[in-house]
Amino acid sequence: MPFEELSHTADWSLRIWAADLTQLFAESARGMNALTGTKLAESPRVQRTFSASAEDAESLLVSFLSELVFFAEQETLAFDRIELKIDAREGQSCTLSATLSGANILSLNKSIKAVTFHNMQIHQTERGYEVDIVFDV
Repeated sequence: MPFEELSHTADWSLRIWAADLTQLFAESARGMNALTGTKLAESPRVQRTFSASAEDAESLLVSFLSELVFFAEQETLAFDRIELKIDAREGQSCTLSATLSGANILSLNKSIKAVTFHNMQIHQTERGYEVDIVFDV
């Protein structure tokens, strides 16, 4: 899997890596689901779409993951199929369009309260794009 849990004193933290920015965002969502132990109902399947914009890729990632936290808390939904379109050009605002497919949450081990900006910086490595994300639980 292209993510690993990092040891953190009071919160949860993940290191995510992927070949490109779009995959990085999708793997971040998958990693978040893995951390919470989210189990989905088999049916009915639901679909949600949304768009977001932000000053930079890090802010866009926090916005995207925060939207997923909102769906989990307010609609008891989580998503296992994620289609994203991201436009992130240097010096311009970043935009995201998401089409999500998932189902009701049957169970989860622990809820995430918020996605934080703590030490978040998307950077390129030999694995592609990489980011550390800290979740408030």
